[in-house]
Amino acid sequence: MSIQIHTQIPDQLWQQAQSMVEQGWINTMDALVTEAIRRYVESHQQELSEHFIKEDIEWGLHGSD
Repeated sequence: MSIQIHTQIPDQLWQQAQSMVEQGWINTMDALVTEAIRRYVESHQQELSEHFIKEDIEWGLHGSD
């Protein structure tokens, strides 16, 4: 299953991405966006986990108030 998204991208970033596709660095713009999102999520996974752990600790120490 896949989800279709609609977004705005700055012109310069779009041109750089399009150039990468045209030069064969990646097959399609869809593949580039998917890879970019995957890498972003992977690189922030530890940070996100630490945030939730800290919230859980805070809740455990001080309750839900």
